[in-house]
Amino acid sequence: MSQPTPPLVSGALPGLGHALEFRSDRTALMRRGFEEHGKVFSIKLANQDVAILIGPENQKTFFMETDKALNIQEPYHFLTATFGEVLFLAPHEVYLDHRPLVLEAFRREKMLHYADVMQEVVQQWLDGLGDSGEIELVDAVTYLVQEVAGNCFLGREAHQQLGREFWDLYIDLSKALDPLLPPNLPLPKFYRRDRAKAKLKSILQPVIAERRQHPERYDDFLQDLVNKRYPDGRLADEELIVNLLLALMFAGHETTAGQTAWTIIMLLQNPDYLQLVQEEIQQVAPAGVHIDPKRMMQLDHISWAVREVERMRPSVDMLMRTVKEDLPVGDYVVPQGWLAQVAQDVAHNLPALFDDPDTFDPLRYAPGRAEDKQDRFALIGFGGGAHKCTGMNFANMEMTVITALLFRQFDLELVTKHPQVQRGLGASRPDKAVVRYWRRNT
Repeated sequence: MSQPTPPLVSGALPGLGHALEFRSDRTALMRRGFEEHGKVFSIKLANQDVAILIGPENQKTFFMETDKALNIQEPYHFLTATFGEVLFLAPHEVYLDHRPLVLEAFRREKMLHYADVMQEVVQQWLDGLGDSGEIELVDAVTYLVQEVAGNCFLGREAHQQLGREFWDLYIDLSKALDPLLPPNLPLPKFYRRDRAKAKLKSILQPVIAERRQHPERYDDFLQDLVNKRYPDGRLADEELIVNLLLALMFAGHETTAGQTAWTIIMLLQNPDYLQLVQEEIQQVAPAGVHIDPKRMMQLDHISWAVREVERMRPSVDMLMRTVKEDLPVGDYVVPQGWLAQVAQDVAHNLPALFDDPDTFDPLRYAPGRAEDKQDRFALIGFGGGAHKCTGMNFANMEMTVITALLFRQFDLELVTKHPQVQRGLGASRPDKAVVRYWRRNT
């Protein structure tokens, strides 16, 4: 007797399935599915069947079968209209050509340089805050991580040359990301996306041309892209460089902004743990001390807080694949033609893995507990397997630098006591969160 397909969650509407709920409150949908059916179940998005896979054993199947029974490119066709066929948006053999170009951005020598750039950019921002005031945290942090991404990946000179117009245009790219609608429908948001992308290309083209003419003048990641040759000797063409830059700059700030804001918010909501963080900062990197890589590695309490935010407030709450051949998962078979998805909001709150999962408890990652080490597919905020986020260490380092420098120099109060999760079709983040600050006497 053949194995059954994953059982369907309640609440599907005729013709629409769960599409409306998926768009408005997919976390509630996923939690209901888990409560009704356990770790493997299905939803319908109009006529599309989607298998939801939860738990380390099923998440391992999801990630390890990617590029085999599961295809990563097809479900993200809506991103291709913005970024072109780059990285995992390209056919697998093309992805294998592109991946070394991006790995170049995160090799050790570059990361050491980024650590210095991050501290310069963050300190400049902190100096501009004055001695006291209020900020809307999400907007402030978004600006800051954009400045970090620009200075690190484009280089200081190119970033200053492009100015804020570069990031203003990104807003129209972000607002056009929609996994449920065909990306070329004649809709205003898609027209704005295409105009913004054309303008971004026109801004970047003369910068790339200058780099081609005078490569000896520059030493940064953008120049690495311009100089990079394939094994057959070909240089990366301009279209690829632009698309890779747009994708990398997007990934380098869109998710990090939300997670950084949540780290600050949740530390302020948990003063006992914040005290541990501040004591550690005073011990490891007191006022005026540059946070070199050795000191960075000693900021354990910040690192654990960042990881706990990844668990409790993942910026990306869904990852999808197309099923290219029937896939056995537990007691079920996911048929060819379905989509498969993992759901971090449920997976990161399994009591069997994480003790008292609704509680902010960064010490769960401390030696002796190390709940995230029980299984390498237990915590999947940055994905898993061969396609695990290449910028994970960059993002974690950036969040550590921002948190350490901010709490080293300022006392803060959360004016908006209970910010809520703002979920869109892109990265999730806190909604409005006002913070009051006072510069500390050091």
